[in-house]
Amino acid sequence: MRKCFDANRFSSLSRWMFGWILALLVWGTTADAARYTTVIIDAGHGGKDKGAYWGGIRESHLTLATAQRLERLLKKKGMKTVMTRRSDVFVSLASRAAIANRYRNSVFVSIHYNAHRNTRFRGVETYCWGATGMKLAGAIQRRLPSRLGTRNRGVKRRQLTVLMKTKMPAVLVECGFLSNPTERGRCRGASYQQTVAQAICDGIMVVR
Repeated sequence: MRKCFDANRFSSLSRWMFGWILALLVWGTTADAARYTTVIIDAGHGGKDKGAYWGGIRESHLTLATAQRLERLLKKKGMKTVMTRRSDVFVSLASRAAIANRYRNSVFVSIHYNAHRNTRFRGVETYCWGATGMKLAGAIQRRLPSRLGTRNRGVKRRQLTVLMKTKMPAVLVECGFLSNPTERGRCRGASYQQTVAQAICDGIMVVR
């Protein structure tokens, strides 16, 4: 026997489904707004891992100096910060991700300086992996090249350990080429590092 259409039952079901969809949207919006209360700042390399080494300049020293500048700027904005290292010590990639994953409502920013055998390469680029990091990566990358007056190498997706093993939006910023003699000279300067830190800070704040 053909069943009759029950309009009341359908209406109740529709209201129930609409309620759940609305709740999920509100929850998602709330969660998104609350993600950015803490910034985990990861100064790349350190200790026995000096990173790129060109012209007597160690990448690990520059990343720490830039990370410290970024931390000061974020604290002035009222943000909570966590540093994966505060001195010239070695911290494994897995440990960096583990440190980051202790904190809820956070984003992860790893700071690096670049190098290539072609010493003409120059510019800045920002890496992410998951979709959650794409917005943050874009906000940072839009600010860096113009403020530094260097080449925009864009936002790129790459399977890097600190991006894949972190549970929050995560980016890795390559702040300039130490293998390029001209850019290396700029990267080692306090003014350049401060500009990098300010651009990253502004990118974080605009998407929070």
